[in-house]
Amino acid sequence: MKHGLGSKIYVMAVLLFAHIPMFILITFSFNKSRSRSHWTGFTFTWYNKLLHNSEILQAALNTLVVAVVVSVVATVLGTVSAVGMYFLSKRLQNVMTILTNLPIVNPEIVTGVSLMLMFTFLKFNMGFETLILAHVISNVPYVVFSVLPKLKQMDRHLCDVAMDLGCGWLQVFFKVILPEISPGVLSGFLIVVAFSLDDFVISYFTSGPTSQTLPLAIFAMTRKRVSPEINALSTIIFMIALIIIFAMQYREFQGVKAKQSHARKGQGS
Repeated sequence: MKHGLGSKIYVMAVLLFAHIPMFILITFSFNKSRSRSHWTGFTFTWYNKLLHNSEILQAALNTLVVAVVVSVVATVLGTVSAVGMYFLSKRLQNVMTILTNLPIVNPEIVTGVSLMLMFTFLKFNMGFETLILAHVISNVPYVVFSVLPKLKQMDRHLCDVAMDLGCGWLQVFFKVILPEISPGVLSGFLIVVAFSLDDFVISYFTSGPTSQTLPLAIFAMTRKRVSPEINALSTIIFMIALIIIFAMQYREFQGVKAKQSHARKGQGS
């Protein structure tokens, strides 16, 4: 089916609308002045100043540490929860699905305030511990819903066969189930990384003075004036994300190419 010129123009317009703001930010990260509307010349000054801005670098480090810890913990809990849900009866599985949906449907501000009140009631000191717990609680459902479809695609009889052959539950999980659901686990992990990195609302209510993340630091700067150093940092983060995406696409392309080559060899023989 051939696509007309109008549909191609529409797709290009949508892509430009989505990416122009990022291109503007990248461009002005090299601007000599602090102006966000007038170009005065090319410079690397803001990147150099970024490397010496301890406040922004500390916030970026906090964000990265929280994202890594939360992603690992949420992925483990979400994967185990999804496997447990998969082996429940249909009625119990429906109940658990509804309960898992609640944190996703619930507005973030309600979740953030609720978690803050719970931590206050339990007399927790607001800091990294409460921030990580809050992110884990809010992100586990995304892992569950990434893993469940892969479990439903799996042949349940594989587990029975493995157990008949003498495997224990741990062996069944690591040698049978996990290889089958690994794409869903990886997708859930990446979703949690993305959500944790840019979360603001929940972090605002559950962080402490020593656990400020990058979104909170940027918000504090907007009360005065956003420094071009933020543009430089955003550009670096964008480039890292772009490299990761290209690397994943290249790996996927190589996998498809290898499968096609293997299929041709099989046909030739």
